[in-house]
Amino acid sequence: MDTAVTIIGLAITLLIGIPLFYMFRSHAANNSKIKAIFARYGNFNFTETDQQNKKVLALDKKNKGFVFIDFNSVPETVHFVNLNDVNSVKTISTTEGNTNTIVKIEFEFQHKQNQKKENVPFYSIENDQIGQVYLYQDQQLSKKWEKLLANAISS
Repeated sequence: MDTAVTIIGLAITLLIGIPLFYMFRSHAANNSKIKAIFARYGNFNFTETDQQNKKVLALDKKNKGFVFIDFNSVPETVHFVNLNDVNSVKTISTTEGNTNTIVKIEFEFQHKQNQKKENVPFYSIENDQIGQVYLYQDQQLSKKWEKLLANAISS
């Protein structure tokens, strides 16, 4: 009786422990990648960061730098924008045909010098594995960061 209970207890522990181990290992690997990417931009100190749905947004308000990292694509995509060169920012949602289905959300940065527009893709339905499950969260996060970026640009 005690042996059976012990074996069942060990089996349950392994069923819970193995996925947790892989989750923590993946999280540690992503954190080391994030630190390495931030190190590329040595004169920027990204103090304000958000992580959600395998996306990382980071802002340096003092030196006016913005980094967006998307781990959903392989290899990860990294976009850096020097906000000193930017006049304005807004989010653009692209819908599919005549429906209200959002297929893409992008940050659009308008540069001061040549009025050139730079788009940074934030959400893409192709990277949403289950199909618009993360859309609402990503819309809220993009609105929040649009305000943060606009405040950083204007200051």
